[in-house]
Amino acid sequence: MKTYLAKKETVQPKWYLIDAEGQVLGRLAVKVANIIRGRNKATYTPHVDTGDFVIVINASKIALTGKKEEVTEYMSFSGYVGGEKYRKLTEVRAKKPEFIIMQAVKGMLPKNYIARKMLTKLRVFPGAEHPHAAQNPIKL
Repeated sequence: MKTYLAKKETVQPKWYLIDAEGQVLGRLAVKVANIIRGRNKATYTPHVDTGDFVIVINASKIALTGKKEEVTEYMSFSGYVGGEKYRKLTEVRAKKPEFIIMQAVKGMLPKNYIARKMLTKLRVFPGAEHPHAAQNPIKL
């Protein structure tokens, strides 16, 4: 019996819609990362992008457990000396709530070229509206 290896040409990606309202950030990010990688399919192949597209709505209403709301900080670096900036999660949630989910999912993907391509299949929106109705996403 031969081992099946998926090919880029044979993969038929689907679209999924996930409502983040009231869901815990880490648990949601695991689900999204597995769908984007294709880990939920029987045809999963690590070196081929077999994943599907994911639309996450209501990103501003994501839940966090414990004291993560006050303690969590995001660091950015400009490349210059003294160019580090730290932002609290509360600030990020007020200005750009989709960044929180994007970073959580990015941290759960492998750190390589194919993962950067996979991350482009994630679409996050702060509200309930999204422009991808034509793709007929399957609601999870």
